[in-house]
Amino acid sequence: MTKNNHFLLLIIRLNILGFCVHLTKSNPQPQFPCQPPHHKYTFCNKNLPISTRVQSLISLLTIDEKILHLSDNTTSIPRLGLPAYEWWSESLHGIATNGPAVNFNGQIKGATSFPQVILTAAAFNRTLWHSIATAIAVEARAMYNLGQAGLTFWAPNINILRDPRWGRGQETPGEDPMVVSAYAIEYVTGFQGLNPKAKKGNRNGYGKKRRVLKEDDNDGERLMLSACCKHFTAYDLEKWGDATRYDFNAVVTKQDMEDTFQAPFRSCIQQGKASCLMCSYNSVNGVPACADKELLDKVRTDWGFDGYITSDCDAVATIYENQKYTKTPEDAVAVALKAGTNINCGTYMLRHMKSAFQQGSVLEEDLDRALQYLFSVQFRLGLFDGNPADGQFANFGVQDVCTSNHLNLALDAARQGIVLLKNDQKFLPLDKTSVSTLAIVGPMANVSSPGGTYSGVPCKLKSIREGFHRHINRTLYAAGCLDVGCNSTAGFQDAISIVKEADYVIVVAGLDLSEETEDHDRYSLLLPGQQTNLVTTLAAASKKPIILVLTGGGPVDVSFAEKDPRIASILWVAYPGETGGKALSEIIFGYRNPGGKLPMTWYLESFTKVPMTDMNMRADPANGYPGRTYRFYTGNVLYGFGHGLSYTSFSSQLLSAPSRLSLSLAKSNRKRSILAKRRSRFGYIHVDEVESCHSSKFFVHISVTNDGGRDGSHVLMLFSRVLQNFQGAPQKQLVGFDRVHVPANKSVETSLLVDPCELLSFANDQGNRILALGEHTLILDDIEHVVSIEM
Repeated sequence: MTKNNHFLLLIIRLNILGFCVHLTKSNPQPQFPCQPPHHKYTFCNKNLPISTRVQSLISLLTIDEKILHLSDNTTSIPRLGLPAYEWWSESLHGIATNGPAVNFNGQIKGATSFPQVILTAAAFNRTLWHSIATAIAVEARAMYNLGQAGLTFWAPNINILRDPRWGRGQETPGEDPMVVSAYAIEYVTGFQGLNPKAKKGNRNGYGKKRRVLKEDDNDGERLMLSACCKHFTAYDLEKWGDATRYDFNAVVTKQDMEDTFQAPFRSCIQQGKASCLMCSYNSVNGVPACADKELLDKVRTDWGFDGYITSDCDAVATIYENQKYTKTPEDAVAVALKAGTNINCGTYMLRHMKSAFQQGSVLEEDLDRALQYLFSVQFRLGLFDGNPADGQFANFGVQDVCTSNHLNLALDAARQGIVLLKNDQKFLPLDKTSVSTLAIVGPMANVSSPGGTYSGVPCKLKSIREGFHRHINRTLYAAGCLDVGCNSTAGFQDAISIVKEADYVIVVAGLDLSEETEDHDRYSLLLPGQQTNLVTTLAAASKKPIILVLTGGGPVDVSFAEKDPRIASILWVAYPGETGGKALSEIIFGYRNPGGKLPMTWYLESFTKVPMTDMNMRADPANGYPGRTYRFYTGNVLYGFGHGLSYTSFSSQLLSAPSRLSLSLAKSNRKRSILAKRRSRFGYIHVDEVESCHSSKFFVHISVTNDGGRDGSHVLMLFSRVLQNFQGAPQKQLVGFDRVHVPANKSVETSLLVDPCELLSFANDQGNRILALGEHTLILDDIEHVVSIEM
């Protein structure tokens, strides 16, 4: 967006924030529609279907009032008793300060800061993901009850981590579409209160039974909160070279769109039942995402989405101002509204929709359609049911925020996610009794509550360094570098002096938000500035091999450390949140056994020769293009997807899996069946031509044995590979995962459910999912099992 637009938006946001703070101080309770004397309106009748109530409300609004509802900051309408509402709250890994609806100036001064998503994803634990989302939801609802947040939150970020340089890769669950899809489902169902397990009477992640939410006929389930899957779609570039997210045109093949970029969003909507979708800044194949009617229509017609669609903030403005897709601002708001963007984060629709309406490019029915989706979600949230003082969520308050249960959950998430990348000669864990003095060096070691992007105010400010105080009587600290950029060696001597004095040395290096963040991508995968020099200098000065701890969400090329025997162990902690220091210290001293696995490939610096603007996932050997992610990348890597060590050793045994699957063709359309049979001679069939894909699912039963003397958790990853040489087929792809805890010298059994139509298939060059007939190899650790699929 333009500089002037940025300035205007800032002024508006400051005014809104000041108004919200004023409300919080003078009247901390939120205001509600349908209070006397306005409670007799038809839209206030809770006995009517939501669809009827929505239509009643829309019919009472003037054109100007309808346009007022097309901004994230909705102005009040006193004559109908409708208070102002701010749609924009954030909850990526805890309640964040980014959204103007959130403030920490009231009774609640902080909220639990969970690890950044990329580290939580490294746990590969669906139950953990769901529990975190549920805990965040409780704190969000408590803040809403006290007038410190809204009910509509714009999380999770489920874009694929396509390129390691992306500044927002840290916000995502990684590079694998299946993992990102699974995370999306767990987050949304946990956050919105749509919890299948809770409906069966099970206890949720924070130890309380959740009441089953009632459902209105044809109106969808009631919501505790609203989650928003973002950013739709093919968004993974901030600022690289001449390209910015505001003007970048992502050229994506139908093949990559189907089996990479769209897969998580489809799961988020169809299985997660998300009530919001956010369209992104960038264009996709020449059309701005928020103006792409074909793209947004597919979400509703093919995926069954019935929530609201919001633009990313000022993404409607960029349609005209940056992408030059339209000739006037009026055309930009018109094309976005007609394409299916229901609300504009920002003010562009507020400023230009009336003139677009007067010019005839927008009709009243276009406004009504957008309001239908917006109000439907608000009604499902109970915003039009009067004062919810007696509602099921009314008792959430200060006592439900920063609880010991939530802080322990954040601690457990960090413990499960931290990845041990290297451990020569079983250097770790350290014996506490052999450490009288511990040196901790690095600019990130003393940062309070390193949470990454979209963080809030943590419950307790704790640094990584402070996490070691409870274990060691004497810890020494030196920054080594002034900051993460490390552009000077001036602090090296202080660091060397304490290293020489210490029994053991921990160097905390890596990235922070000055190196990777929203609106800022990296150009190099190497450690910033003089950090590599700092690490090697301290390794040379230390009496014993050192421990290297890496912060940051994006992969870093530390091949120098991997090869250096003076650097015995390397751990990746990403942005571990407010309990990260404690979790790291517990792992280093052996109180906890690391079990995290990398949710993304760690490339070598040579990868940076690949233009970040090239969106192709699949390799093109003829042009020297190596592809991306573990599914398609053909180059050498430092650490592969799924890499992670433990203090013990595990072995797996495949107890049972089918050797043959027989599929049948749908008989409903004879012509399609004949075409499918013809294709089967060439070794594949279209997935949508298989009769009852659901019945073809199968279980793989596995036994995991802990062969060592320490209890530990093992992440099982089941991959598949097509044996036939199909052009465009992944080298391998994940089809199942689970995290199992196995006591020392014991075995446990588990099962992975595999849907062959969904997980053994891939997209052809027309964007249609096909399933190869013949042999598929299932890969579990070093075990391979062949499943033959036939018709």
